[in-house]
Amino acid sequence: MENIQCVRCGKEGAPLSFPPFNNEFGRRIHEEICQTCWDEWLQYQTMLINHYGLNLQDKEARKFLLENTEKFLFKTGETEDIDTSKEGTISW
Repeated sequence: MENIQCVRCGKEGAPLSFPPFNNEFGRRIHEEICQTCWDEWLQYQTMLINHYGLNLQDKEARKFLLENTEKFLFKTGETEDIDTSKEGTISW
């Protein structure tokens, strides 16, 4: 597949191999986000999961991550700051 113009970084880069989610949002990421920015999101997502002790089986935790995915990749708002006073909690 040809390189894409990434909407997050503004650079031309390699696309993801496949959509990360089987829905419209996943297809949008696949079409508009480069592999480098996706890799940066995965690192940030891991920090959020570990910092807040998120249980991905919890609906609220998944919603929290999905909202932050959009904010991070498409700059639709401020992403969560890693607040060390909340370490180990799901409170945000």
